[in-house]
Amino acid sequence: MKNIPEVKLGIIAVSRDCFPVALSMQRRQNILAAYGAGLYECPITVENEKDAVAAIEDVKAAGVNALVVYLGNFGPETPETLLCRMFDGPVMYIAAAEGDGDLINGRGDAYCGMLNCSYNLGMRHLKAYIPENPVGTATECAEMIRGFLPIARAILGIKALKIITFGPRPQDFFACNAPIKGLYELGVEIEENSELDLLVSYKAHANDPRLAAVCADMAAEMGEGRYYPDMLERMAQFELTLLDWAEAHKGAREYVVFADKCWPAFPEAFGFEPCYVNSRLASRGIPVACEVDIYGALSEYIGSCISQDAVTLLDINNTVPQYIYDEDIAGKFNYSLGDTFMGFHCGNTPSCKMCSDCAVKYQLIQHRLLEPAGSDPDFTRGTLEGDIAPSDITFYRLQCDSEGNLRAYIAQGEVLPVKTRSFGGIGVFAIPEMGRFYRHVLIEKRYPHHGAVAFGRYGKALYEVFKYFGIKDIAYNQPKSLPYPTENPWD
Repeated sequence: MKNIPEVKLGIIAVSRDCFPVALSMQRRQNILAAYGAGLYECPITVENEKDAVAAIEDVKAAGVNALVVYLGNFGPETPETLLCRMFDGPVMYIAAAEGDGDLINGRGDAYCGMLNCSYNLGMRHLKAYIPENPVGTATECAEMIRGFLPIARAILGIKALKIITFGPRPQDFFACNAPIKGLYELGVEIEENSELDLLVSYKAHANDPRLAAVCADMAAEMGEGRYYPDMLERMAQFELTLLDWAEAHKGAREYVVFADKCWPAFPEAFGFEPCYVNSRLASRGIPVACEVDIYGALSEYIGSCISQDAVTLLDINNTVPQYIYDEDIAGKFNYSLGDTFMGFHCGNTPSCKMCSDCAVKYQLIQHRLLEPAGSDPDFTRGTLEGDIAPSDITFYRLQCDSEGNLRAYIAQGEVLPVKTRSFGGIGVFAIPEMGRFYRHVLIEKRYPHHGAVAFGRYGKALYEVFKYFGIKDIAYNQPKSLPYPTENPWD
């Protein structure tokens, strides 16, 4: 994936001058040994402000873009927090546990120093990442640093991201309304364009010499009999259009995602549905959100950065019928009917996340709406349809509400190995206590119908990223033992 950052981690050890500097240096060495390759060691141990300046210059020269500040002993409050202010990138603070020396000359008191460090960061209004249990042995600290990698990658990506949109939101889909105030608070840029701009650019790509190679790649991806040969060139033309637009319009930013209007005018004007092309870009870390869902695109991108894998955007769409639950779920999986639902979209989920029999098909709903009754599908073809493959998942969303406040939700679960008997890109999802989560988070907090899906358990990293950016309201699927504030206790 070329559309997400590459993280180069560096570590700077700090030492308070009334403690042995050798203690902090040795503990830093122990972390390097426990971590292995990929962690740059700054040779300067910071005891004062001049050391801090020199250390920052050193890590910048080494290409470090995410920094670990390590309190090998109590640590100097001012220099250690100035490191955060001087470094242009995500910063993590961790500290040394005792146990690798005697408790007279070998005691570091970093457990105490971390408190003062946190206090000083707050006094300076500096943003830093501090893990849940930030004081540990060398092995434990190495594991914390590994956990920082996906968080740092997402932070770097967000800060260098541009969201490019085409067209206004479709009528009756204002649920994806996106006040851009929240984007600017996060440091994300946005470029809004007309569908006509996209159409003009698309037409300019007719007869592009790269079309044949893209068509061949599409055919190889899908396999014979699972695509429309007569549509390949049109879809390839659109793929090149989006990729070229991203490159030409990223400006001062490094990364790009799209949020495009895909109906009702798009298929007739372009001659196909864009879903399959959108799925291919998502597999490369360039999400293309449906229905101009700006925060859906942003959410997908965050998931791509964290997982380094393809993501998708789905409607929280329909209930699982009782007969499917009885036949395929009850007694086989530890979920109630209320824990299950179907996640669906027209066909934007990458093929690598679909069952092996997925194919490029036509959009049934759009065919009903836009093409003559009883006719064969024409320009409503172009969706990638089939059941989504079984997998652990994280269902989540970052949203700016109508008051301009950023909020988020995260719920972990799985796609079950259950046939949906339906159309579109669709799967049977199971999330513990989904029914309560649906009512007291999704409905109560006015979330739209789209949710981002990362294929794996990434709730911990997502939570830390949202917390880093100051999101106060981060909801999750609470267990029965923990009622929601709006939940009626007599139900």
